[in-house]
Amino acid sequence: MKLRAPQLLGYAAGDAANNLAFSMASMFLLLYYTDVAGIPAAAAGTLFLIVRVWDGVADLVAGRLVDRTSSRWGKFRPWLLFGSLPLLLLSVATFSVPDGSMTAKLIYAYLTYAAVGTVYSLVNIPYGSLAAAMTQEPVERAKLASARSMGSAATMLLLSLVVAPQIKNAENLQASLQLTTLVFVVVGSALYLFTFFTARETVQRDERTVGLRTSLRTLRQNTPLQLLCASSLFFLTAMFSIQTIGVYYARDVLGDANFYIVLTALQTGLMFLIAPVVPFVVRTVGKRAGYMAGGAVTAVGSAVAMFAPSSTPHLAFGAFALIGVGLGLVNTLMWSLEADTVEYGEWRTGARTEGTTYAVFSFVRKVGQALGGAAAAYTIGLAGYVGGAEVQSATALWGIRAAAGIVPIGCAAVGIAIMAFYPLTEKRFRDVTAEVAERREGAKAHSPA
Repeated sequence: MKLRAPQLLGYAAGDAANNLAFSMASMFLLLYYTDVAGIPAAAAGTLFLIVRVWDGVADLVAGRLVDRTSSRWGKFRPWLLFGSLPLLLLSVATFSVPDGSMTAKLIYAYLTYAAVGTVYSLVNIPYGSLAAAMTQEPVERAKLASARSMGSAATMLLLSLVVAPQIKNAENLQASLQLTTLVFVVVGSALYLFTFFTARETVQRDERTVGLRTSLRTLRQNTPLQLLCASSLFFLTAMFSIQTIGVYYARDVLGDANFYIVLTALQTGLMFLIAPVVPFVVRTVGKRAGYMAGGAVTAVGSAVAMFAPSSTPHLAFGAFALIGVGLGLVNTLMWSLEADTVEYGEWRTGARTEGTTYAVFSFVRKVGQALGGAAAAYTIGLAGYVGGAEVQSATALWGIRAAAGIVPIGCAAVGIAIMAFYPLTEKRFRDVTAEVAERREGAKAHSPA
């Protein structure tokens, strides 16, 4: 099925809304905890690790709930309608740690961040599952993945333009961030409604709900999904380490917090350029080769970022531009590959489990976010970073560089190696979808009139 422009724009709007909560936390929550709430970097790292793993478990529960959903709006759209406002309000609460003892601050931080992650699962799992239900055409799915990447890139650019100046210029960053997240409640609600009214679930399914035993059997036999999850875990750890450390890199390594706008603009701007050409990449070299090439570019950019002299910020800008190209390609193709594994699972078992399949993949994303954020926090904490200090030690600065360099390089290398074994090529995928379609036609022919 060929998708229309409103459907692509609507799907992009959904991830733009998602990232008003998700990327806001990935990009600025560690800085907020260390420099505004006064939580030590190591304690914040442990918080990220524990809560984000919990978020991954919430994804699995959400996937089961989605696969069991049946309504007049379909399986996925009702969750966008009813879960979006609570998610955006909880994001405000996350950036509102009250004054008090360190114990009280940590308890509040754990509870609010866990709550926003749980509700995010109930919105994001059905949103992500929509891609496999809207079309089965590989190029159309690549367009959906591109639209999604452009939506998230737009939000990340917006966040850098709106929030980064506050870090340097706001006298009361607490109040400033609260006001910003409150504005995001209004903007995000409108974006989610746009997605709700433009998305349509058109892919035929043989059963309206799927049992737990069937879902687990599908996951066990879905080798492409397992390999994609393993590879993605390492790439996501790299991505979130870079995303978490970016504001520190701009402010402390390059000496100007406003450079974070430049770094983010370069990354997201290039994601805008990369996303529209992904369907062309799919048609020419295939998804797996494009994904691996993106990983290699990411590693090169991270190496340059690690060693770029502070006196030549333009070299660092170029490094983050390369990272943007590499991660833009990887992250866009990641979504399209995940949707393809739904068809493979249906071919192996006869059950179509968009919700559970996406939930497992999203669980891996949350673990990658946990590992990446924790790696960044632990690295700078062990290197001697002091929250709120005007000048950091040379060791702390190298810790920031390591979080932007060593972690992504190592993760990218492992992710590429795993993806070399991914079996679901474009030809294999066409054969799988054709056989599934034949089975459905055969079932219709033999069913009683």
